[in-house]
Amino acid sequence: MARAELSRRQLLRLLGASGAAAVLAPVLSGCASPFRDVRIAIATGGTQGVYYTLGGALADIWQDQLRLAARPQVLPTAGSVQNLTLLASGSADIAFSQVDTIADLLSETAADDPRAPRALARIYDDVVHVVVRADSRFHRLADLRGARVSIGAKDSGVEPIARRLLATAGLNPERDVQPIRFGINESVEAMRSDTIDAFFWSGGLPTRGVSDLAATVPIRLLDLGDVRGLVRAAYPVYSAGTVPASSYGIPEPVSTLLVRNFLLVPASMRADLAEALTGALFAEQPRLRAASPAALTIDARAAIGTQPVALHRGAQRFYRSTKSF
Repeated sequence: MARAELSRRQLLRLLGASGAAAVLAPVLSGCASPFRDVRIAIATGGTQGVYYTLGGALADIWQDQLRLAARPQVLPTAGSVQNLTLLASGSADIAFSQVDTIADLLSETAADDPRAPRALARIYDDVVHVVVRADSRFHRLADLRGARVSIGAKDSGVEPIARRLLATAGLNPERDVQPIRFGINESVEAMRSDTIDAFFWSGGLPTRGVSDLAATVPIRLLDLGDVRGLVRAAYPVYSAGTVPASSYGIPEPVSTLLVRNFLLVPASMRADLAEALTGALFAEQPRLRAASPAALTIDARAAIGTQPVALHRGAQRFYRSTKSF
């Protein structure tokens, strides 16, 4: 599948153009699945991140539960911005996205526009990480002045967060640090080889790439307590959170930001398919939890909290059937 590289303006033009097991049983009753010949591509993220891990698990679940002839294609991507581009262009059918990225897009189009993306579910919350070596001199964001800092890959959801945090700490992301645009895979390798001083990441806890790094290089996470309130006042989509002590071997809890994550589909997706995809997500929660601890927080009651993104009508039908909506 061709990778779409579109500007924000082009993306907006494209948007303008374009009990769970019990619920699934009647949909798929009979000899043949109504979804057998459906082809699905899932836009995820870097291969060491939670989006990609859960995308692979969901591909297996959806193939099994919907009796698809072909396993859904799991697309590694730069992250949320590219995922929305792929969804709008038709190169992906399902996309993971952070709430702030989709909120930025919806600020330029009506949230109830029938051509805008729709949500299947709120899934888990990302935790903002600012990773440094344990023996480094960096203890808060302002200490990063002059440092080599990975602010996230181009078209990722990490870069906007990094820029907002640095600016709030009084640092110009282009002049006051040495900005490097690496994704999670490249950031982990660069820190392992000591060619960067810090990297930003927004992902589920724990993120496999960060855990693998911590197993070979002692690390710390910068505490964001001194800037968190200011960032949240300017950008209410973020929530306050804490990284518990012992995560990645850190000795003390760390104040941070949380970012809600959604599974998105085109508004044009047929309602029975969206309902079945949503139902399978909750029918197979043990498999998701086995794939990543981040899935432990996926809950049908919380899943409807997708504001500012409207739920897909098929997802609404599922939640109504389970009295979650």
